[in-house]
Amino acid sequence: MDSIEKLLRHFPTRYDEPGSQKNIIDLGASETVTIYGRVLSAKTKKGWRSKIPMGEAVIEDETGKIKAIWFHQAYLAKKVPVGNLAAFRGKIAHSKTGPYLTNPKIIEKASLPNLNNKETLFYSARGLASGKGEEDSLIPIYPETKGITSGWFYYHIKKMISEGEHEKLVDPIPETILKKYNLPKLATALVWIHLPKKVEDSVSARKRFAFEEVFFIQLARLRDKKIYQSNPSFSLKVNKSEVNKFLKRFPFQPTEAQTKAIDQILADLAKDKPMVRLLEGDVGSGKTMVAATAAFALVQAGLEVSYMAPTEILARQHFESFIKYFEHLNVQVGLITGKECKKFPSKINPHESTHISKPKLLEWVANGEIPILVGTHALIQKQVKFKKLGLAIIDEQHRFGVMQRARLIRRVSEKDKATPLPHLLSMTATPIPRTLALTIFGDLDLTLLDQMPAGRKPIITKIISPDKRDEAYEHIRIELKNGRQAYVICPRIDEPDPDKEQAVQAKSAKAETVRLQDKIFPEFVVEVMHSKLKPADKEDTMQQFTDGEINILVSTSVIEVGVNVPNATIIIIEGAERFGLAQLHQLRGRVLRSNHQAYCYIFSETKSQKSMARLKALVNAKNGFELAEHDLALRGAGTITAGKQWGISDIGMEAIKNIKMVEAARTEAEAIINLDPDLSRHPAFLARLSSQKQELHFE
Repeated sequence: MDSIEKLLRHFPTRYDEPGSQKNIIDLGASETVTIYGRVLSAKTKKGWRSKIPMGEAVIEDETGKIKAIWFHQAYLAKKVPVGNLAAFRGKIAHSKTGPYLTNPKIIEKASLPNLNNKETLFYSARGLASGKGEEDSLIPIYPETKGITSGWFYYHIKKMISEGEHEKLVDPIPETILKKYNLPKLATALVWIHLPKKVEDSVSARKRFAFEEVFFIQLARLRDKKIYQSNPSFSLKVNKSEVNKFLKRFPFQPTEAQTKAIDQILADLAKDKPMVRLLEGDVGSGKTMVAATAAFALVQAGLEVSYMAPTEILARQHFESFIKYFEHLNVQVGLITGKECKKFPSKINPHESTHISKPKLLEWVANGEIPILVGTHALIQKQVKFKKLGLAIIDEQHRFGVMQRARLIRRVSEKDKATPLPHLLSMTATPIPRTLALTIFGDLDLTLLDQMPAGRKPIITKIISPDKRDEAYEHIRIELKNGRQAYVICPRIDEPDPDKEQAVQAKSAKAETVRLQDKIFPEFVVEVMHSKLKPADKEDTMQQFTDGEINILVSTSVIEVGVNVPNATIIIIEGAERFGLAQLHQLRGRVLRSNHQAYCYIFSETKSQKSMARLKALVNAKNGFELAEHDLALRGAGTITAGKQWGISDIGMEAIKNIKMVEAARTEAEAIINLDPDLSRHPAFLARLSSQKQELHFE
């Protein structure tokens, strides 16, 4: 935070009602009040019978004294040093010894007016030099950082506004747009968000800043897309009959959604500008088949394809899949990860792959002998050079950094700016609400796979209460005896540390493995896998599970994305309330890999109605898209996809709940980009976008 503007744009996360401001002598029972006074004494102790930690302070004003007691937060008693002035806001309770203030919130001296003399002692925390209190004002609560409290932000921001610093800032949103959508000007919005007299003021200000953030994200995305697509690319004359022959080799008919997606991609490939498309499909909806068909079109045209996956396990799986898809065409497929390099086919056995040296693999990729290269982030190393990279496929793109994605698509043009840029196909199985997709993927054309392959049975999801565990275990035993396999997901790796007060009390993968093996399923093989294992051990365990040597795999959420074991049809999720809905949906998708009936058992001991409502949504939602919209309405956008992951602030994520606001921001951004693609006629916009310092965002 190195400027006045950045400090003024440090917004409150919420507001507290100040409560009526009273002298101690005038306090009544059970009312919420704000008291201004001096701390006479402070101590910490434990409850006489309950033994719970408590903090106790005695506060004095010129009319009397009162105790303040903090239960379970003893440290708060010593937050304000003895002799200092502060405001205490809380509810009045009564005990045998008289009234006391229960669990009061503290406004420290830094955020109060001048309290160093009796004259101003009873001003409100928002009082000004006139001596008038503002009892109806809301008190902003700011995100804190080490050494800087909410009170510090409040005091200094209020001081800046009182000195008129907010009026010196240039409003980045044109007045025509503000009037069109009835949004306050920047100076007004800053007063309303930091010093609101009423809730409506803060709501109006937050709406303005949410619109502003989404508008500039859209402007950046659409400009980036325009710039990227101004470059030349490879225009393909796709032979549809050959594509249809390729599709007929799959053991299943493509769904209507897959056919539509393939048609959209082939139409993009026929253009002379690079494709920028996001393929969003539920777990098991057949995204890999669509990607393979796009790769086929490129290979037929004599071009190369790169396929980047987020993990070595996934990269290896896609390598094996592409071998099956292209074996009959005698197309060579390569694999590059941090550990190994492989090539198909082997010279010794044309039906198998073989390990080769990295220099040899790079040589064959560079001269075009290996037209399909699958890999992890190792694909973007400087030494990896393609002859004619025509298509870059990025799987589970949100797992890569923006810079990594950019390096993959730019590498071909580093030396020769006239070299055609590759087409880009990104894929994700993460359920994303439409409003969020329109914002963060504003630079991509969106294709949805919203159908499952024929014959795929809907997963049966059940919430299991503690008294129904044994019944669920017996059903799982029947499935295991029929040759199926199971995952058990735990929130923790190790048991919680008993010496840590705030340790998460949840089942651990290690302890659950022992319990299931010894007490529940002794007749089956139970093993554990988690992120602390060595990569080789993880791969060995996963391979044993894939080969059917392990019946039950206990794990953390490390198996969330892309792991493909068709015979695993059961998943138990312990402490399910501790996972986000999107993550639960991804975990559940691990058992949607075959036409066998799949089961998801949600083991939860939560008594929270809100948590139970979320879990019931998982049971009732027909697909990930429906679940994403439900979670957005229920908990807010930040909880389903982690707003910070997308570079969006909390206030920006509020806009994502409002489809009209997102569409309005996009409409205005599109109108500007269509008239001024490089924003040369809008220097203020350019300055704002450059200050955001965001890399090209091709997901």
